[in-house]
Amino acid sequence: MAQPLSARQILDRLVAFPTVSRDSNLDLIDWVEGYLADFGVTARRVPDPTGRKAALYANVGPEVEGGVVLSGHTDVVPVDGQDWHFEPFAVTERDGRLYGRGTCDMKGFDALALAMVPYALSRKLERPLQIALSYDEEVGCIGAPPMIDDMAAHLPRAGAAIIGEPTMLRPVTGHNASVIYDIHVHGFEVHSSKLPEGVSAIHEAGRILGWVNDRNAAIQTETPDPVSAAFDPPFTTVHVGMIQGGTAHNITAKDCTFKLGFRVPAGDRVDRHADALEAFLADLDAALRARHTQAGVTFRRGNAVPALRPEGAAGRAEALIRRLTGDNGTHVVTYGTEAGQFQDRGYSAVVCGPGDIAQAHQPDEWIAKAQFEAGEALLRKVVDTLAA
Repeated sequence: MAQPLSARQILDRLVAFPTVSRDSNLDLIDWVEGYLADFGVTARRVPDPTGRKAALYANVGPEVEGGVVLSGHTDVVPVDGQDWHFEPFAVTERDGRLYGRGTCDMKGFDALALAMVPYALSRKLERPLQIALSYDEEVGCIGAPPMIDDMAAHLPRAGAAIIGEPTMLRPVTGHNASVIYDIHVHGFEVHSSKLPEGVSAIHEAGRILGWVNDRNAAIQTETPDPVSAAFDPPFTTVHVGMIQGGTAHNITAKDCTFKLGFRVPAGDRVDRHADALEAFLADLDAALRARHTQAGVTFRRGNAVPALRPEGAAGRAEALIRRLTGDNGTHVVTYGTEAGQFQDRGYSAVVCGPGDIAQAHQPDEWIAKAQFEAGEALLRKVVDTLAA
């Protein structure tokens, strides 16, 4: 058997791979696959359609049901335009902090999960430890669903999935769902002095923005359901962050494009808001086409990230982390993770990992060394439960 690397040594290796979501992660996956093979653990890859990326998972220990999945993503956000004082793709230790892109989100957890492999092998497990590493989480949680489906087809079903996003090692039992629409309003160009003869895509896009404002106002008058009441804010939000359109100030705009996003607490339903938007867009499209054959509205619904719903006393993942941490507080977050995708596929899921989400995606991203070490101690306790 190979000589185990420390969690910190593994972190150094993982951060050194510049796995920004726009680029390949295969060098990292190659390294992880080789590391696992050194301990006699066979990993299975799930490639993306292009072959430039892959997810990877492995079963450590007996092939029986009831184990625990430690799940993380391998991609990181870009460093372009950020003012870094340290080398982004190397780990720099300074004043109790470990700096580097992904140290917090979430190669820190990935390193800890991989460090558990030789430890798990030494414990003669009765139930397996499963490692799952995805791709493209940062651009819409794209890589996890095919990986989870493949796991369900080829591995014994685990009793709990721990998704190690940074939560300061608190059990997060709920998070928002989200979905993004790409919307394109098509107009008809004329000189602005002939405005009634044209169709301004920008003006018509304003009607959609008006719908967004009206929808937000209406939602906020509703009484939050008991699950959503724990969230901040306790209601769905609709947001447009960027918009593009037009050719010149004296030409009615031929095109206007933007992204529209919903963030939906676990107690609400994405479809009730998405259906309302699509009905409004269909009506606007019909009205514009009646004015000119070149005018209209087209849209594309992007990848939806499901909510993580609190499982309560029945949730094995939540119960495990609460027992090991002693934390029985209510912790939910408004960002999304891959935990909802595990839960939607029948896994009991919880989000729990070292580090503070406030440091994620920032220049000079860091994780406190004490958090990293506490995370390792917690995962050792998780492995111990599999041997008990």
